[in-house]
Amino acid sequence: MAEEREFNSASFYQFLAEKKLMASRCKKCQALHLPPHPICTKCSGNDMEWVEMKGNGKLAAFTAVAVGPTSTIEEGYDRNNPYLVGIVQLDEGPKVSSRIQGLDAKKPETIKVGTPLTVDFLEPAEGKQCFLAFKAQ
Repeated sequence: MAEEREFNSASFYQFLAEKKLMASRCKKCQALHLPPHPICTKCSGNDMEWVEMKGNGKLAAFTAVAVGPTSTIEEGYDRNNPYLVGIVQLDEGPKVSSRIQGLDAKKPETIKVGTPLTVDFLEPAEGKQCFLAFKAQ
C-alpha cells in the first residue's frame, strides 16, 4: 500500500515497476515533489502523502546523448545512435528528468520545447530496475 512506503528513491522505483508515477505531496502546503521527498522543500513540513501523477506534460529542455553509461551502450546507443534525455514539466506542476522516447535524437534541431509527452516505463533487462521515460504523443 502506498501510504506505508517511505518517501525515498527505493519506493519511487518500486512504484515505477508497478507502472505508477508517484510524487510526494506536503499535507501542509500541498507542494508536490518528484522525485519524492520526506520533507517539504517549500515549507519544511514533514507530513507527506503519496499522489499518483497523470503522467502528461511538455518537454521543457532536452539534450541528445552520444556517449553514455555502459547500460545505454548495452542498449545499442553510441555516437551513431544517440538517445534523448530531458526535463518534463508535468501538467500537475513538478518537473522531472527522464529519458525521452519517440523523437529523433539524430536530428535534435527538429525537436521542439513544448512537445506534448506522456509517461512511459522502460522495461528493465532481467535483474535491473524499471526506469522512467516519457514519449512523444
